Amino acid sequence: MSFMSPPPQGFGCDALPPDDTVRWVPSRKAAVLKAIESGAISIESACRRWRLSVEEIELWQRAMAKAGPPGLRVTRVQIYRPLFEKDDEKVNSS
Repeated sequence: MSFMSPPPQGFGCDALPPDDTVRWVPSRKAAVLKAIESGAISIESACRRWRLSVEEIELWQRAMAKAGPPGLRVTRVQIYRPLFEKDDEKVNSS
């Protein structure tokens, strides 16, 4: 497993990141989210394949819903995390 796996050739919405991905750029996160949304892969399978937690993928989903692709940048997630967690608290308290 390499630290910085390059994206596969033709990387786009139809290609998924390599199984050994450890560097999650927004385009890779978006590709995984698109695959989950389309039903091509389940959240559970994605978690096993890329060694992610369900919570991490759910955070990506909320970031994408609230801020679009720019929300998938790590610096944006750190900034927006309190907003996403507040939304969760509202849902859980209802």
